[in-house]
Parts: sequence; structure tokens; C-alpha cells
Amino acid sequence: MVGPEQGATLPGMSIVCGDSHTSTHGALGALAFGIGTSEVEHVLATGCLWQSKSKNLKIEVSGQLNEFVSAKDVALYIIGQIGTAGGTGYAIEFAGTTIQGLSVEGRMTLCNMAIEAGARVGMVAVDDKTIEYVKGRPMAPTGDEWDKAVEYWNTLHSDEGAHFDQVIRINAKNIKPQVTWGTSPEMVIGVDGIVPDPDKETDPVKAEGIRNALSYIHLKANTPINTVNIDKVFIGSCTNSRIEDLRVAAAVTKGKHIADNIKLALVVPGSGLIKKQAEDEGLDKIFTDAGYEWREAGCSMCLAMNADKLEPGERCASTSNRNFEGRQGQGSFTHLVSPAIAAASAIAGHFSEVR
Repeated sequence: MVGPEQGATLPGMSIVCGDSHTSTHGALGALAFGIGTSEVEHVLATGCLWQSKSKNLKIEVSGQLNEFVSAKDVALYIIGQIGTAGGTGYAIEFAGTTIQGLSVEGRMTLCNMAIEAGARVGMVAVDDKTIEYVKGRPMAPTGDEWDKAVEYWNTLHSDEGAHFDQVIRINAKNIKPQVTWGTSPEMVIGVDGIVPDPDKETDPVKAEGIRNALSYIHLKANTPINTVNIDKVFIGSCTNSRIEDLRVAAAVTKGKHIADNIKLALVVPGSGLIKKQAEDEGLDKIFTDAGYEWREAGCSMCLAMNADKLEPGERCASTSNRNFEGRQGQGSFTHLVSPAIAAASAIAGHFSEVR
């Protein structure tokens, strides 16, 4: 969150951090990935890492996104198509007219979830939006150094006819607002979809995976996901806590109130600057008037930090990036959604499209 907003993250950089979602920085044309603690020590001691070359995977998304479909929905849809191992061993470049149309903040959401598709690296080529985003940031170059940097940054794109080990093409029109139904980000359907039936799955391994997920998350096969009630709502995490995300959720929420069955609804900005900007725009009041708690910046319920967690058996619409068993609290049920769907679901009391 802080790296891009301060201009510490710049196109062309190689960035590593002890966090798997370091891939977020790839939205600015940087090579960024998470590393383990022993590798962190090695970087601090030597400034370098020994790495095997990844294969190249181009995911090209083209066309106009449907209304209320966001970068989060694109990310979840891609993972649903290729699986959580689909990007294993690859560095992913997200390309196509749809990706070009996303804001830099939307691209951060997309690259943030590259690791959930199995890839350590997710990147978007530098364009005018990238350069405009970086311009004027506290740690960005200035004067002649800025001009030199921009000249270099404009070269950071794949060459015409560049070789990719695999290319996946997706029509944006096929992407609906997404909701995960199981215990992995690949277990995802449209918000108007139904929970899968393991008896209709021909692959016995996948069928068993569906059964295990449904058993844990207390859902029945063939249930319309938009009839499933929720207990809590979490809008935050390094995936969806930027000002763009908060504006979208606030627009859906304005003038409404969370449903009576919602025990807790949290909005947690991604940084102190985002929190201040949201407050300057009056977004905090929209949320608190609707029954949300407005929190200090942090990780919060994404990984059940401190007291911000689900109790056993509680179900949450969450804008975070992982829905593993127990991720938000022991015995908890996490469903990944976009900020718009989280806000709409908080109002309805169940998973819902924006109305």
C-alpha cells in the first residue's frame, strides 16, 4: 500500500518482501514477489538473490467490463478458470484492452492476486496511466531525473511478437460479479450462480475437493449463492482497501443501512493517507451512518488479526484475498467478493448484486 503511494515503488524495479502479496507492485511495471525469511536475510546481506527463470504466461483480457464488475472480479474469474496452480512456475503479464482500461489501483488488485493463481509474479506493462500515477509522489524522481526515468519506463513493455510459453485469452463480457463458495479462491461462481454439485463432477479428485469444501463451509450443493445469509462484512486488506475501493463501496452504501442480521461490518483503509483522504471526502460518515465500524489502517480481519475475527460458524463477505479454512478465525466461513458486492450484501443480509 505505502510503496506505491509514496513513490518508493517505481517501474522497472526489482522488489522483494517477506509477504506473498508483494506481487501487488507489479501493477507499476516492477518485478515484485514474496520471499521467505532466509531469503530476506540474504537480500539484506548481499542485495541479490539466486532465482530460476520463470516461464512466461500472458493473460489477455479484452472488451468492456459489465456494470459493477471490477478488477477483483476479473482476478477471481481468472483464478476460477485456470485454478490456483494454473500460474505455478510462471510470471504472469496481464494485458489486453480490459487491463489497459483499469486504473492503476485496479491493476494493483489484479496483481495482488497473482499469487492466488500460483504465480509469484504478476505484472502490467507501463503506460501513460502508470506514469501519471507515479508523477509527483514524494519519492519519485524530479526534474531531469524524471525525464530520464520516463524515457526508460516507456520501454517497459513486451516487444511486438514476444514469445510467451502460454497465452490465455478471456472475453470481459463473460465476467460477472464473483463470489467464492468454497475454501480456495478457485472455488468461485457468479453472484447469480449456484453452488456446484460434486455428483456432477466427472473428475473424482475434484469431486472429493468439492465435498470437503461444502462440508467445511456448511453449504449444500445446488444452492443459489444469492440466498446464502451472511453474518459479517469486511471491506479492507491489501487487495481492496484503496481509495477507489472505498469510493465504490460508499456509493453502493450511501443512504442505506446494513441488514439486521449483520452482526458486524468493518471498513479498514489500507494506509493512513487513504484513511485521511476518505475522511476528507466524507466516506467515513457514509459508512458509519450505515452501521459500519470505521477503523484505523491495517490488516485486520483479512487474517483474523487481534480481535478482528470471525467466531466459529460465522460467515463473512470479505474483500480480502484468501478463503482458506480458518483464515478469518477458527471454524469461520470466508467468501471473497469485490467492494461493491460486499457493500450490496451488507445491505441485503445475503450475497447480492448491486441494486
